[in-house]
Amino acid sequence: MDHQELRDRLRTALIAAREAGEIALRSFRRQDFSVQLKHDSSPVTEADRAAEEHLRYRLHEAFPDDGILGEELPELPGKSGCRWVLDPIDGTRSFICGVPLWGQLVGLEHGQRSLLGVIHLPVLAETVYAAEGQGAWYQSGDAPSVPARVSAKPTLKESLFCTSIVRLFDEVGHRAAYQTLQARAWETRTWGDCYGYVLVATGRAEVMVDPKLQVWDCAALQPVIEAAGGRFTDWDGLPTIYTGNGVATNGLVHEEVLSILRRR
Repeated sequence: MDHQELRDRLRTALIAAREAGEIALRSFRRQDFSVQLKHDSSPVTEADRAAEEHLRYRLHEAFPDDGILGEELPELPGKSGCRWVLDPIDGTRSFICGVPLWGQLVGLEHGQRSLLGVIHLPVLAETVYAAEGQGAWYQSGDAPSVPARVSAKPTLKESLFCTSIVRLFDEVGHRAAYQTLQARAWETRTWGDCYGYVLVATGRAEVMVDPKLQVWDCAALQPVIEAAGGRFTDWDGLPTIYTGNGVATNGLVHEEVLSILRRR
């Protein structure tokens, strides 16, 4: 795929993510939207489904030969070799509770590699986006986009460590990893889901760790973190979005974090 094709897809992904955010906002902090539990006991709302339907419509309309994989609806096969990977509301539990730390994730795969990512936080009016070879960018509200860059803090003891749900470390049998990271980091916060990765990509946090991730949770994250100068890998240090866990850092503290996760 050449740069122009990728640029066109990024432009469309940005528009679609922002529109999907507006759709989700219509239900945010309302008391009358329905919440259901899926087969894995995770919650889903009517806003999740409506946002994904809009994302799919926009992307399929613009690129009908691309495949689409989303969290809430069946996969749509494609013919181009490209596949959009969507999380219409990443942070559904925050959404349900009226907490603003949720967003839309739009990623694009080609050849088992994620080429672009959009992370849009509609309540906070923040967007971070990137495409291979085109850098990472941050936009706040209507202000012009500026380069997104990770921090330059070189050690874990100077770092802000974030995660989404602490009990997930227990569920994968590695509470000790969480306790060690918390003890060694400068500070720990559960500013999780996509918001934690936005913090890393924009230099406001140094470490974000998730014990459990689906491909739609991280397809948009990897290109953003890498283009911002950081690293995104699984807990074994592989730069992949397919193994069910993830860690994003500013790159400088990555090996220190991995040494803790590998001792689990």
